[in-house]
Amino acid sequence: MVTCPDGHFSLSTDYCDQCGTQIESPPRPEPAVADRCPECGTPGAGSRFCEGCGHDFVLGTPARPEPTLIGPAPTLVGRPPELATIPPDPRPIPELTWIATVTADRAFYERVQARNGPDADQVAFPAYFPERRIPLHGSDILIGKHSVSQGVNPDIDLGIPPADAGVSRAHATLRLTRDTATITDLGSTNGTSLNDSETDIPRDTAVPVHPGDRIHLGAWTTITLSRG
Repeated sequence: MVTCPDGHFSLSTDYCDQCGTQIESPPRPEPAVADRCPECGTPGAGSRFCEGCGHDFVLGTPARPEPTLIGPAPTLVGRPPELATIPPDPRPIPELTWIATVTADRAFYERVQARNGPDADQVAFPAYFPERRIPLHGSDILIGKHSVSQGVNPDIDLGIPPADAGVSRAHATLRLTRDTATITDLGSTNGTSLNDSETDIPRDTAVPVHPGDRIHLGAWTTITLSRG
């Protein structure tokens, strides 16, 4: 039983049973505040939060721990500070690849015609020959023309129309490493030459070639090596 502000006794604690006056709720006691912080021992000084570590005296919440660094922080020398937070690219750097670019070479064709090379009068320069770029995989690259009956399956197939009739089935081979390359003529009918030379390379002899070198075969075919 409570007493309302007008002095009536009431069983109800919110409004008086006799006069209906609202009965005020008793004030809530203020939460007790510790004299000293249980975390660091700093005096509470009548505040809710510890001035030393931030401990909440009312809820008993400990202060947020500082992050712990394991090992010394890395030091970047000679780089702007804004780049220090950029993570390294996880993708691997691709290896350089040898590329053979096959073209119909009008200047080479005219040199063959001028020296009246083998079958020169029977081979015409193609009216249309789209440039072909062939990535080379492996160390031994056969240049020639595909033949099922002879079991020839060249890596650089020059038998795709329009085909150069002066190229042999197994004409030459490239030997590739990461940094070097050689060309060997395999005893072809019309020979192999380099970089507009009028002299064919020796047969069955590995001759060094470099990126940008032009390999001439048959009556009008030129293969240019490059790195990609």
